Amino acid sequence: MADDSESLQTKARAISGGSLGEAELQAAPGVAWPAKVARSEAPLVQGLRRLRRSTTALVGAAIVVVLIVVAIFADALAPRSPIASDQTHTFERPSWDYPLGTDQLGRDMLSRVIHGSRISLVVGVSSVLLALFVGVPFGMIAGYYGGRVDTVIMRAMDLILAFPIFLLAILLMVIFAPTAGLIGAIKVTGAIAIVRIPIYARLVRGSVLSIKEKEYIEACRALGVRDPWILLRHILPNCWAPIIVTTTLGIATSIIVEATLSFLGLGTQPPTPSWGWDLKANVSFIQANAWLSMFPGLAIFVTVLGFNLFGDGLRDALDPRLK
Repeated sequence: MADDSESLQTKARAISGGSLGEAELQAAPGVAWPAKVARSEAPLVQGLRRLRRSTTALVGAAIVVVLIVVAIFADALAPRSPIASDQTHTFERPSWDYPLGTDQLGRDMLSRVIHGSRISLVVGVSSVLLALFVGVPFGMIAGYYGGRVDTVIMRAMDLILAFPIFLLAILLMVIFAPTAGLIGAIKVTGAIAIVRIPIYARLVRGSVLSIKEKEYIEACRALGVRDPWILLRHILPNCWAPIIVTTTLGIATSIIVEATLSFLGLGTQPPTPSWGWDLKANVSFIQANAWLSMFPGLAIFVTVLGFNLFGDGLRDALDPRLK
């Protein structure tokens, strides 16, 4: 027994620091709580969470969704044909049969406003996407390679930006010769897209100039990663936040440009329903029949407001400084 006690004393270790009570406590295996590992959320998840808390973004998104649904199901929602005229019901005031009245040709204004949403949304979204697909690659190439490539691309963009947006769109539509139907919508889309290409090129170029100097980009170059893979895999994802915000706000601007061109007679031609053309055709009757111009103008106002509210909410949600 004496030998055992001596061996226990020799095996005991001195405890340095702490109180006497702490020295007497024995650590029991399996009793300690495991340490909680902090998990960081992805930037996209953080942005979506902030977006759900933004009343402005939710209101704008609701308006945009309603407009998209109206444009998709316009044939089912419109009570009458938007191009069928009835000379016996011209200048009908808003009533149960004609909720928004009729124009000088007896066409139902509600049906024209509903079908006009298709032209506005299709032209607005298509022109922005077309400008996006052209301007983003040019901006990435100019910002990443620099030198003469950057000079040539940016001087071409500056040449386009030298013209006011509406003046250049008018000049392009004069060259394209506006027509009705799908071909006319394609011409308007192309004219607005050309005007907006420099916006995305300059935006992406500025982002690439700051991103390409980061340490992880230098590491990719040191590892021999090819430039196209660096641009698509590492640089482009870090440019998406400003691109998405600019795209959302750009749709509203494109809708205004399309309505302006139609108002001037250079957009989609009749009988295709267009909010801007209805404003032009009915502006001379605004004193006696104010509703003819009020409802197309109100449709443009609500559409642009919805995209602007949604764009502002996206900008606040995707800004990393607002965590």
